Amino acid sequence: MARKQRADAHRSRAAILDAAARILNEQPEASVETIATEAGVTRQTVYAHFPSREQLLVAVLDRLTELTVAAMDAADPDEGPAEEALLRVFDATARESERYPILLQRISALPVSALEDHGRHAPITDRIERVIRRGQDTGEFDVHLPADWLATVAIHLAHIAAHERNTDRMTAPDAHRAFTTSLMRILAPATDPHQETPAPRAVRETPDPIAPHAPPTRP
Repeated sequence: MARKQRADAHRSRAAILDAAARILNEQPEASVETIATEAGVTRQTVYAHFPSREQLLVAVLDRLTELTVAAMDAADPDEGPAEEALLRVFDATARESERYPILLQRISALPVSALEDHGRHAPITDRIERVIRRGQDTGEFDVHLPADWLATVAIHLAHIAAHERNTDRMTAPDAHRAFTTSLMRILAPATDPHQETPAPRAVRETPDPIAPHAPPTRP
């Protein structure tokens, strides 16, 4: 009986989060009752899982992060040339984030500590860094800069390109071309003959300064 109750609670929670993501992206001020109706549960059930609206929004963000990570894994980051794999991973994150643009913008305004933000984005950053390390091992990418630094730069570059596109400063094709061209130039193996000894790979000690509460996006 206890196992069945836990399973039912898990299904209810998942249904609430999926419904909240859909509804709040379309209606940012939607009531808890509207979300409950969409999820097929009572308002009391929503409050039992998420006592406040802020807690619900944070849980929705965690859910969207899980979906992004799953999409990145489905993009086969360990297969084929690292350059192609990295672009596939960024495309996967973009497809997920573009499903809920309004919701992600709203959630980004929530107060959150740097440590919490780092922990939430770590699975995303780690997957990008893993592809970059593979590219360094195969000679496709520069080995003179730490992989974690290059991953952070890549994420920032994706956000900048997406911002240029979303504010109509660049067309989508131009932003995508600028992103991919700039990224590959940054990652390209160094040609400076004086760079003979690769610098040691740094260990990340502080949170990556990526955009708060939003998975990295493709331009």
